[in-house]
Amino acid sequence: MQRLTALYQTTLGKKMVVAISGLILYGFVLGHMLGNLKVFTGSDAAGVPHIDIYAHFLRTMGEPLVPYSFLLWIARGILLVALVLHVYTVIVLAQRNHAARQQDYSQHNYSQASNPARWMMVSGFLLLLFVIFHLLQFTFGKISGAPFVEGKVYANLYYAFQKWFFAALYVVAMAALALHINHGVWSLFQTLGIDNPDRNRSFRLLATLSSIALFIGFASVPVLFYLGLMPVPATGLATQLSEGGM
Repeated sequence: MQRLTALYQTTLGKKMVVAISGLILYGFVLGHMLGNLKVFTGSDAAGVPHIDIYAHFLRTMGEPLVPYSFLLWIARGILLVALVLHVYTVIVLAQRNHAARQQDYSQHNYSQASNPARWMMVSGFLLLLFVIFHLLQFTFGKISGAPFVEGKVYANLYYAFQKWFFAALYVVAMAALALHINHGVWSLFQTLGIDNPDRNRSFRLLATLSSIALFIGFASVPVLFYLGLMPVPATGLATQLSEGGM
């Protein structure tokens, strides 16, 4: 433990924490996007949307060996720790870099920095605010403006994204995510020491394609719902949602 603490005190150690925690968060984002795509796969024979079945599975996996939602909360705990470490360590590194910079910002040469690199702090802050909003809206149902019933994922998404401001907010947030991922994936290769002039072009392409794929995968959900291209929820679900309140 003392060695890990000593390593964390170094700049290299902090960069490793940012890279590893970022990798954990990236894996979650990728898995979350793939899970969201179940909104496009329809319903089972009983008319239950596949994405609702998937959400139910996440809460019941491991039963009866472990209690309801136990593994889901374990995963949430790991993600929360990764998020806190990622945000805190990035802030500390930014403060160190600012303190070490000897020349004025007006004289600093930004030609070597990409736009995603310059806006990592901005996009990261926006994403942190969005995550809080997203959890309040679709996990806890605390955001007014659209009906919410726990477990009715498809219907919750459908009625939320009938409102242009919700759809627009999620598209903008996914653009910030793509910007963050684009630079973050490339930085990951550098921090882990696996970048190489012979393959850096491929790594940059992977980072770019990854960010584009995540943006399309996530943003397509609010866009298609808002444009009316997705099926209306079953009547029973609509009635239940309306009874759930605004």
